[in-house]
Amino acid sequence: MNEISFDDFLQVELRVGKVVSAEEFPEARSPAYILHVDFGDEIGVRKSSAQITDLYSADELIGKLVVGVVNFPPKQIGPIKSQCLVTGFHNGDGHVALCVPDRPVPPGTKLL
Repeated sequence: MNEISFDDFLQVELRVGKVVSAEEFPEARSPAYILHVDFGDEIGVRKSSAQITDLYSADELIGKLVVGVVNFPPKQIGPIKSQCLVTGFHNGDGHVALCVPDRPVPPGTKLL
């Protein structure tokens, strides 16, 4: 494991966002959704491709709070430009479980 400094960690903008829409992404190489995530007034709504179809339906994602990296450069994924990285962990079956706050917090809140 590579060690990083605390200053390195502080450069990563991890923010809470609320999923406002989720739709299937048929052009993706692996099954995925296109998510629109609201990160509050300062950042706004960002688009992301998320390979989370094994554990989540598009409908159940609406309104869900997620944790995303908002300061990566946009990345072209097929026909869409992903503007943030929604975080998660692989479970024992290799499916992605979202990283989520366990209590309600306002969209845009920064991880401390």
